Amino acid sequence: MPTVQEPPSQRQTLNLRIKTEERDLIDRAARASGKHRTEFILDATRRAAEETVLDHALLRVGSDAFAAFQARLDAPPEPNERLRETMQTPPLWAK
Repeated sequence: MPTVQEPPSQRQTLNLRIKTEERDLIDRAARASGKHRTEFILDATRRAAEETVLDHALLRVGSDAFAAFQARLDAPPEPNERLRETMQTPPLWAK
């Protein structure tokens, strides 16, 4: 069976006009994360785009599945050792 090869992905140019202070901040953050400016901007933009798309995704379920989902949300958590430890551990900002 022959294999289908995908064409190489083409790269496009995206031009931005930003203030010097914004560019300097981006450069500082990129250096701190060990990335080049373009790589840093692309990673951050991709994450923001994925979050936005997911925030606007519509999930359709049947009425039985939705009722079960609501019941689990409304039910109090069952006590267990991990929950007890979590509730008894002071938050990091309070130390």
